[in-house]
Amino acid sequence: MTATSDNVAWLTQDAYDKLQEELEHLMGPARAEIAKRIEAARAEGDLSENGGYHAAKEEQGKQEARIHQLQQLLQRAKVGETQADTGVVGPGMIVEIKFSGDDEIERFLLGSRELLSLDESVDLEVYSPQSPLGAAINGQKAGATVSYEAPNGRNVTVEIVSAKPYTP
Repeated sequence: MTATSDNVAWLTQDAYDKLQEELEHLMGPARAEIAKRIEAARAEGDLSENGGYHAAKEEQGKQEARIHQLQQLLQRAKVGETQADTGVVGPGMIVEIKFSGDDEIERFLLGSRELLSLDESVDLEVYSPQSPLGAAINGQKAGATVSYEAPNGRNVTVEIVSAKPYTP
């Protein structure tokens, strides 16, 4: 389960371990590899027209940004167990809702995109527990009907069809 609440990132032990492993790889072997590529490109001479150098520097920037992102996430992480399957909406749950007047069911993860990045085969929308919809349904049980004010000022009513723990 991953969710961000009051600047805390809730992670399962498995998610935490995978993110920690990614961070260690980026800070170790991946950082060394990119440094070698930059040094090799530098040795070729004129840097102003050296495409390999510029590409490696750009990749290095992206890698350093990901390292920073992972460090921040793991610093504020709280490791816990996957949510129990009680039908109550909470962070780390796959939620199905129906908007009032619409029979189509919308399915999404209540939490953080970080969890989905660990399982690239999953294609789900993600809503933050702090979003208007997330705040309205958080703590509610399947079958409940709740209303909230959308960002455009409109009052929206949804029925919670189901809430199941997300397991990658």
